[in-house]
Amino acid sequence: MNPSNNSITPVPIPNSVQPLIPTKKSHKPLILIITTLVLISLIAGIYAFIKHGNKPTLANKQSKTSSSSLIKTISNPNRIRLLAAGDFIAHDSVNSNAKQADGSYNYMPIMSDFKTIFKAADIRFCNDAILNGGSQFGISGYPKFNSPTEFVDGMAQLGCNLVNTASNHSFDRTQDAINASVNVWDKQSGVLAVAGENRSAAEQQKVSYFTQHGLKFAFLAYTTYSNNDAGPLNSYGVNSYSRAFAHQQIQAAKQAGAQIIIVSMRWGTEYTTLVNDHQKSEAQYLADEGVTLILGHGSHELEPVQKLKGSGGKTTTVWYSLGNFINTQEPTETLFNGLAVIDFDTTTHQISSMSFLPIYVHYEWTASQAKADAISTRHNLHIYSLENTTQAMIDSQQLHTTVAEQKSRLSTTLNTLLNIPLVTTQQYYN
Repeated sequence: MNPSNNSITPVPIPNSVQPLIPTKKSHKPLILIITTLVLISLIAGIYAFIKHGNKPTLANKQSKTSSSSLIKTISNPNRIRLLAAGDFIAHDSVNSNAKQADGSYNYMPIMSDFKTIFKAADIRFCNDAILNGGSQFGISGYPKFNSPTEFVDGMAQLGCNLVNTASNHSFDRTQDAINASVNVWDKQSGVLAVAGENRSAAEQQKVSYFTQHGLKFAFLAYTTYSNNDAGPLNSYGVNSYSRAFAHQQIQAAKQAGAQIIIVSMRWGTEYTTLVNDHQKSEAQYLADEGVTLILGHGSHELEPVQKLKGSGGKTTTVWYSLGNFINTQEPTETLFNGLAVIDFDTTTHQISSMSFLPIYVHYEWTASQAKADAISTRHNLHIYSLENTTQAMIDSQQLHTTVAEQKSRLSTTLNTLLNIPLVTTQQYYN
């Protein structure tokens, strides 16, 4: 929805200054008086409008959203809203779609529909699944990723402020590339916490904290595996998961007074909506440790959501996989995913509600290009809300599915263990 248009209401001229009708034949004095009074009226009206009717709000700054709904989302003192996105992956065709005429990169146009949506949440979790060392290490997509530094700039501009960097691709290059990636995130403003990759053993031991609405959060991030052809370079470059390491950091978070503990987990089986036994066992372990929320990723597809009871009696909510956000993979399930919407109650410190905003990643190529797997030909890359997706768009991507089918699939997955409703953009703002 576009911001409301303010209108100028002219100030009425008081009776005491109503113009007198001249008795002489010439009407010039009358015209002059009327013109002067009208100008005074307009100036007064504009002044009143500027003073009272054009106070800056988020809706004045951002399009497609009503001011009342955004202010309600942001200023509700009893609610903290966390928005969680899946993998941000700079595939080769993602980079080619973002490349500018001068050789620089701009990823924001691809994600522009979601800037207002992200900024309407207090905490915006994003999964940076690749290295971002920049051109000095060579720009490349799969299988050995390294993005331009502008990829991180785009994530920050979108609104990502809680970021995981631990993944199976963390050791795709060198420790210097990891250092450069961490440095790029250090330069971003407005970020609450980034965790996962480290420049030193000392840095690895630190727990990230931030405060929202008076509540202290701890953020921990791990990967349970590295690619076979990208084995560990050392023991500290990425947070490799072990129960001992997780226990150590969770206990440190509790001792530091963290009221909500969020853990990011790179785990699971790629290209499936099924939760494997390892995910289930480690999720229960983290629940027993007292973690509040687990945000999983790695399968590139949406997986179910579950609530677990920990040994201490607390409830842990597990999103086993958030799927993908920006990417140009081929399986349909990697292109239709969404954003988890998780609301915390500031009085109980518990999750009060959850929903899911479906998205669709669109790119175009011909049937012959798709048959030949000519990945460099993918163009017109853009991410849409599912509600704005048409059959013509899906067909131009050579996908044999429909909006209704994908909506049903997402809903079925989310209702496997819990009832997580799908919401529209407008419902998200309520």
